[in-house]
Amino acid sequence: MEPTGKKAATIEDVAKLAGVSIATVSRAMRTPEKVAESTRKKVTAAIARTGYTVNAMAQNLRMQRSKMVMALAPSISDPNFSGILVGLEKVANQRGYGVLIGNTEGNVEHEEKYLHFLSTGMVDGLVLLTGHLPVAGWPERSASSFPPMVAACNPVDHAEIPYVGVDDTAAAKVATDYLISLGHRRIAYVAGPQGSLVDDMRYAGYCQAMLESFDRPDIWKVRGDGSTEGGRAAVELLFIRDTLPTAFFCFSDSTAIGVISALNSRGMQVPHDFSVVGFDDIPFASHITPALTTIRQPRTHIGEIAMTELLDQLTSHRRHLGRTLLHGDLIVRSSCSTPHAIK
Repeated sequence: MEPTGKKAATIEDVAKLAGVSIATVSRAMRTPEKVAESTRKKVTAAIARTGYTVNAMAQNLRMQRSKMVMALAPSISDPNFSGILVGLEKVANQRGYGVLIGNTEGNVEHEEKYLHFLSTGMVDGLVLLTGHLPVAGWPERSASSFPPMVAACNPVDHAEIPYVGVDDTAAAKVATDYLISLGHRRIAYVAGPQGSLVDDMRYAGYCQAMLESFDRPDIWKVRGDGSTEGGRAAVELLFIRDTLPTAFFCFSDSTAIGVISALNSRGMQVPHDFSVVGFDDIPFASHITPALTTIRQPRTHIGEIAMTELLDQLTSHRRHLGRTLLHGDLIVRSSCSTPHAIK
């Protein structure tokens, strides 16, 4: 605090000490990415020497800007989350913002609690990783009434909410085409959570590959939930049938790991008896036995673009509509081979 009787520092004091204009000081505080680093350092040093930091904070409050954004995530234990967070924080830090994390665990009450940060001005915008709008009734509202927000990794079922993620349909087709190229005809798709838009898109890519390759394709969709246990349960469901697939394309790496575990417990060998492909390329995917063939998501890049779009909304007050879809790469490891019957 300023000592009693001492005049509070002004922006003019900062500008004079830094040797720059008042406009440059203002720009350095509001949009530091637009100011040369050397100038930004002089302004920062002058703010520290004059004690203008308190005044700058008050100005942010008057402008209803907290310089903080929140990422709402369904679970911070998701192996994909850390990579996305790296990208979000990288861009936020570059542009003078901080990132708060709201771990919802799929709980509506948790989501509403985190929205209190938005309604009270403690955060300026949201990055949604949950796949849905956090307040009932929002789908019927115009996007112009929404706070600044961007969906990442899991699209929101609202045409006016911008989305950044991998091209799930194209990537799933690549994965299925790879299994087909090895000679597999009976390929089962082990699904993700029911009602998931991501699951719909990955299943669509699987179907597209099968329909383009075979006149009468065997379309196998086995119920799952995206988890390891869901993968194990899917295998148990299949083994009550008379005919089995020769390969599995799984909604996620976690699902694929569950499939491999269930096959191993039945005395089957991957890839000798069955081939398995996952999706995500989580860190553990290359360390299981056999190492998992999968689709790699550019998680850090997704986070970077999502944060860029959100902060652009905050500065321009315009929402970039539509979807930004990034390429997913097929990472070939040891979990696939030609079908045993034709070796």
